[in-house]
Amino acid sequence: MVVKPEWLRVKAPQWERVGSVKEILRDLSLNTVCEEASCPNIGECFSHGTATFLIMGPACTRACPYCDIDFEKKPQPLDPTEPTRLAEAVRRMHLNHVVITSVNRDDLPDGGAMQFINCIAAVRAASPQTTIEVLIPDLCGNWKALSLILQAKPEVLNHNTETIPRLYRRVRPQGEYGRSLELLRQARQLSASVYTKSGIMVGLGETEVEVQQVMQDLRSVGCDILTIGQYLQPSQKHLGVQTFVTPKQFDAWRELGESLGFLQVVSSPLTRSSYHAEQVRELMQQYPRNSTNRLF
Repeated sequence: MVVKPEWLRVKAPQWERVGSVKEILRDLSLNTVCEEASCPNIGECFSHGTATFLIMGPACTRACPYCDIDFEKKPQPLDPTEPTRLAEAVRRMHLNHVVITSVNRDDLPDGGAMQFINCIAAVRAASPQTTIEVLIPDLCGNWKALSLILQAKPEVLNHNTETIPRLYRRVRPQGEYGRSLELLRQARQLSASVYTKSGIMVGLGETEVEVQQVMQDLRSVGCDILTIGQYLQPSQKHLGVQTFVTPKQFDAWRELGESLGFLQVVSSPLTRSSYHAEQVRELMQQYPRNSTNRLF
């Protein structure tokens, strides 16, 4: 068994603020990936009044052995009231930036694209100043569905690569590395205004050279923002941690990513794909896109 190092300790959250966020989520019957995926940063994020909303869930149609989201339950029909309830939560929480993600819904012809679109529209109506990031599944390669999501003009289109190609069969058996890269390439071609983003987790047996190759692959398809974080085993039934990567190595990857041309690289042991995601607002001011972007 690999012993968890000191640098993975998390600070105690402000429980009063955590309770306030949880109360809003329960009142509006909303799911968050913070809770469903057992994120180690839940205390920090909730205490700062932020959350990553999980729509169309919490049951997933894929069984990735690293993920704590339930895949044994049968997915339910989409709830037409979910976008309105999510938008109300954004309004009550006074969010400057919101991340909306979902379970995989391979049972739906569009992979759930329309629910993303409806959520974007509802947030726009309820909280016009809020910037929106969608963290989407691979949609089974349905680029028409991807195009429709981009037409709703989220500021950030995020799709996680998760790991290196060699480990896909073990870590992400229903995913395809090439398909994930193609999604990001398509997003860059389909929308001039969107900032594209991806994330990988380390500690599953990858080599430093393999991580560097993924970073280069992501830049080759125009990915703007990269997150790199330590994989943590949610339970004994999930994949085990092979190594705990040192903070020094995370710093080295951040420096490499910046040299490769990523606009932003967030790389640390506790980084997750939506950790400190609100920092993208500063990036948008620094690197405005030539488009009809509504804010900059």
